[in-house]
Amino acid sequence: MDTSVFGHLNWLAILCGALAFFMLGALWYSKALFATPWLKFVNIDPNNADAKKGMAAIMFSSFVFMFIISIGLAVLKFKLGLIGGWMSGVKLGAFTGLFFGSMAISISYLYEKRPMGLHFINGGYTIVGSILSAIIICSWS
Repeated sequence: MDTSVFGHLNWLAILCGALAFFMLGALWYSKALFATPWLKFVNIDPNNADAKKGMAAIMFSSFVFMFIISIGLAVLKFKLGLIGGWMSGVKLGAFTGLFFGSMAISISYLYEKRPMGLHFINGGYTIVGSILSAIIICSWS
């Protein structure tokens, strides 16, 4: 496997893309947007002390996963030769978020018999987060 592509990546853009994806999660899963239905779908009582155990490790791990997604987006940007700025980011993020991210979530949720609303909340977050990260990566030369 040729790993020379990693020398061509903008690691600061990747980090910022991952941070934007992560910060979107704070808004997406807040009471202002989807916290109430999400909590209902996953059957979590936010007043239960056990629900908050291990939250720092979960948040750190989720950031690592978002960083990995952002690396993948940057590799695709480089390999596809995308130079169209923010619009290339919208297209790349929407394509990968919809066809890979949200569909992978939905396949698992079908077997887990999760509510359809959860597909839309978590799949939508994956799509929008991928778009946001890809916009940053594609716009940053």
